[in-house]
Amino acid sequence: MERVGVVGAGIVGLAVARRVALTRPGVRVSVLDKELRVGAHQTGHNSGVAHAGLYYAPGSLKATLCRRGIGLLKEYCAERGIAYREVGKVVVARDAREAAALDGIEERAAANGVPGLRRLDAAGLREVEPHAAGIAALHSPTTAIVDFPAVARAYADDVRAAGGELRLGFEVTRLRPAGSRVAVASPHDELVFDRLIVCAGLWSDRVARLAGDDPEPAIVPFRGEYYRLAPHREHLVRGLVYPVPDPRYPFLGVHFTRRVDGGVDVGPNAVLALAREGYRRRDVRPADLLETLRWPGFRRLARAHWRTGIEELYGSAVKSAFAARARAFVPEVSAADLVPAPAGVRAQAVDRDGSLVDDFRIGRRGPVTTVRNAPSPAATSSLAIAEWIVDRSG
Repeated sequence: MERVGVVGAGIVGLAVARRVALTRPGVRVSVLDKELRVGAHQTGHNSGVAHAGLYYAPGSLKATLCRRGIGLLKEYCAERGIAYREVGKVVVARDAREAAALDGIEERAAANGVPGLRRLDAAGLREVEPHAAGIAALHSPTTAIVDFPAVARAYADDVRAAGGELRLGFEVTRLRPAGSRVAVASPHDELVFDRLIVCAGLWSDRVARLAGDDPEPAIVPFRGEYYRLAPHREHLVRGLVYPVPDPRYPFLGVHFTRRVDGGVDVGPNAVLALAREGYRRRDVRPADLLETLRWPGFRRLARAHWRTGIEELYGSAVKSAFAARARAFVPEVSAADLVPAPAGVRAQAVDRDGSLVDDFRIGRRGPVTTVRNAPSPAATSSLAIAEWIVDRSG
């Protein structure tokens, strides 16, 4: 029997394993993860937004797989009874420069086939989001919110139902060739697979290097810190209120996100995490930090964008500064309206030249396929990413 291993029990790894299990009769798939539950990291700490595909360069993997993925995800959630609500998103322009930038976003979104787009003036914005402020906006009514941890658990159930297995608590520490196959070792066990697919998120570069892959790109972890609107202020936001993004960065800046449980998150910022899994400011892992500081790409990135880094740190340290960023889009919000919320850590791939990798990056080396960069909208795109990887593997 052919054996396929998947490293990573996040939403992408589970989607890939599910695709293998459902479409490859006679293949046994095993999902390996060092944690004892699925979706423990990026999947369980993301914003819960199913993205419609507004920003991504037409023809890119992100654009193609996001548009395919959101349709598949919507159908899947309906079939499985998982919360999925099309609350819509407004991208808000505060001045003439940002209003002009909306033209480019609208062109990209239209090229990507995003349905139902509407350009709004200030009055139209207030009809959609009565408490938001701006001179113009782009409205995407099909942008949705979803319970991604529930989706990941459902994928895991599908893997098991199709005869696959989840080997949780299996930390991959070594890979070695085994003829035409690959042996995957943990401190306590070793498994041999005909094919291995690495979807290791925050650890994707390290596991890829174990397979002999290039050191580039390296993962630099950025913590995204959130506040949440106090319950009596949740009425200030109906759906999703986003800024016009800065094209220099893949981070969108502080915005408002309604969640499927009814709460409204405010954030995130983007500050360097001092550990790969550094969800709290006090989480420091010297080996992780040293690895980041040694990466030439990070040093080049830091030299080019140190002012932005300081601004993000200031917003992290000073609540009133964070609130001021939020108030630029919803003026009634004050610092007193914000209560702490759980943070997330983004696995941001950075090339040696300091470039932030924007598109999905997926490679192959012998029997090993490596997902080297899968940031947002990877959760939205998970079923489409799985199709792309598995259906092209022969």
